[in-house]
Amino acid sequence: MFLSARSLAASALALGLVATPVLAQDAGTIQRAGQLRDQAMASNIALDYVTQLTTRFGPRPAGSHSEQQAAVWAAGYMRAQGFQNVRIEDFPLIGWERGEESASIVGDHPQRLVVAALGHSPGTDGVIEAEIVHFASLEALNAAPAGSLAGKIAYVDAGQMVRMQDGAGYGPLSRIRGAGPAAAAGKGARAFIMRSAGSDEHRMPHTGTTRYVDGVVPLPGFALAAPDADTVSRLIAMGETVRIRLSSTAHTYETHSQNVIGDIIGRTRPNEIIVLGSHMDSWDLGTGAIDDAAGGAITLGAAKVIADSGRRPARTIRVVLYGAEEVDQPNNIGNGGGAYLRGIGDAVDTHIIAGESDFGADRVYALGLPAGAQGSEFANAASQVLYPIGVLASQDPEMYGGADIGPLARAGVPVFRLAQDGTRYFDLHHTADDTLDKIDPAQMSQNVAAWAGLLWLIADSDVDFRAMRPAGDGAH
Repeated sequence: MFLSARSLAASALALGLVATPVLAQDAGTIQRAGQLRDQAMASNIALDYVTQLTTRFGPRPAGSHSEQQAAVWAAGYMRAQGFQNVRIEDFPLIGWERGEESASIVGDHPQRLVVAALGHSPGTDGVIEAEIVHFASLEALNAAPAGSLAGKIAYVDAGQMVRMQDGAGYGPLSRIRGAGPAAAAGKGARAFIMRSAGSDEHRMPHTGTTRYVDGVVPLPGFALAAPDADTVSRLIAMGETVRIRLSSTAHTYETHSQNVIGDIIGRTRPNEIIVLGSHMDSWDLGTGAIDDAAGGAITLGAAKVIADSGRRPARTIRVVLYGAEEVDQPNNIGNGGGAYLRGIGDAVDTHIIAGESDFGADRVYALGLPAGAQGSEFANAASQVLYPIGVLASQDPEMYGGADIGPLARAGVPVFRLAQDGTRYFDLHHTADDTLDKIDPAQMSQNVAAWAGLLWLIADSDVDFRAMRPAGDGAH
């Protein structure tokens, strides 16, 4: 249920959401933000965008022809929706193709295994067959004696990912994926296998990038589907020696990726930029609907609702569909976020705030504002607008953004987060199950509504989040 502007303010006061009076001249801005929020709940632009993108182009690996063609299409889509200054900015990239892959247990207990090569892993140059050595953590692998894995395959099973609303269970497993192959190579291993970084028990692996070390990924790495990881670990617990046969034709190639950028030009302060980020690329197993076509749909949809409202905000709203978020690169080439920062140069000082949508399409439940904004008049106004759709204010400042806007944050741009419910996100993330049917249209509309309401409050105000920072927070 939605409340009128008057009852909305009264409810916020009753709930203790407003610590200080809202200035009279801000009442109209708050009321309009609530109207835009409600209009966004009825908008279908986000669902249209994500449907067209995933249906027309399917998976969009970084630097692939499908990612490049999707960028051209997205630029045309933004122009048709009334965005201005729409442009595509290319940057060089090392791309990666999966090719064909297989894995099986050989010997006394032969059976097929379901694996996915880790992104940017080299191929096996034929077939690798070797005994596996089990480790319960990356730390245990790092502690193995030098040379102890010569001729063998390192296998890390750190257990099932902990399912959490904020996705905090992912970090401990993603670091294994990133650092595991190099750690295994340092001990003499021929290949690396890990239990997939996912919260599901489906027999489909979760891929994802591994890391370059001194310009190379040192050996082939694979993610093993959770039920198959259980099988392998049970065999080891039974005292069996497990030999595995691996093959992969994965390879890298030189290419380019790109950022797609479009603006809703500000009415009176067009040089003050608000960046809305998401990424265009996806992994190759699914169609990248939740990761991250949904994010582009949400941010583009919110900006479109504002553009169609009949009144442009004071500041410019910029939607950036970043390229190559998913992959590591040799020699710190970086991804689309880094390319965008390099491209704007000193104009980074005109960027007043940035936010990123890259956690699927399930509902927004919390708002994190930049350091110093907690308890401010702006935070109180945001609570009035967002509380009716179930979004609560967090008292923890948002400092880092995400992979795409992280470079802006490190360059001193304040960042915010509209935190999404990630309870089921890592069931689907980086798997063949990341497809359009997993998006709940009603929850996606709630995302667009939260973004539209918050954006209006920021874009039609003169709030200075940089000035709110506490002294000595390290920002520059």
